[in-house]
Amino acid sequence: MTIHGSLFQEFREKETQDPFSLQNKKLLRVDMRYGEVMAKAGSMVAYQGDVRFTKQSSGLSRMFKSAVTGEGVTLMTCTGQGDLFLAEDATEVQIMYLQEDAISVNGNNVLAFSSSIQWDIHRIQARGAAMTGGLYNVSLRGTGYVAITTKGDPVALDVASSPTFADAQAVVMWTAGVHMDVRVDTGGIGSMIRGGTGELLQMAFTGQGYVLVQPSESVAPGGHQQQGGGSGGMLGGLLN
Repeated sequence: MTIHGSLFQEFREKETQDPFSLQNKKLLRVDMRYGEVMAKAGSMVAYQGDVRFTKQSSGLSRMFKSAVTGEGVTLMTCTGQGDLFLAEDATEVQIMYLQEDAISVNGNNVLAFSSSIQWDIHRIQARGAAMTGGLYNVSLRGTGYVAITTKGDPVALDVASSPTFADAQAVVMWTAGVHMDVRVDTGGIGSMIRGGTGELLQMAFTGQGYVLVQPSESVAPGGHQQQGGGSGGMLGGLLN
């Protein structure tokens, strides 16, 4: 019997020498020849070769931060030889290479990173952060590859070029050199009650660098916010 059609040619695995590469917009291919990789637990969709998976211990410090803040990511260590394919609910995958640099990213958007990258949960120092119940992100720093997910194609906004504001539920990450504050909408009481604009609290960015915003206000609870599912944390919970 013969199968006709272009299926197995059009979607054939793409050969590349890069440690991290895109098989397509929603599927990350990792070449395990370059060493072990940290990946979000449960993100493996396929592999070829001999790849092993071990749940990564967060350590007491990060475990305590995750329990207190609700932020964090459950990771697994991937070791072995072959090709590893990772994905997360068919969201788009974005790859970057850090060279002695750092980013602040929502924990729900972390897909994978080189084992040479150091990670931790950190509190965002912002004057208005107390109004949201506390803001926390995952910091990734060092030298190596990082893959994150976005719902749709994102936009990278140059913070230095103009005053920059974004909905907390659309912000995925920002680079080192960017400072975030919380801005309260000045549209009056109509912005606060049910049926208002829904844009009461916004993230305001200054400094030098980029903020990455996805075209969907769907950042999951436990991302930027310490508690509460809305972009307003504690205050947002009272106003919904």
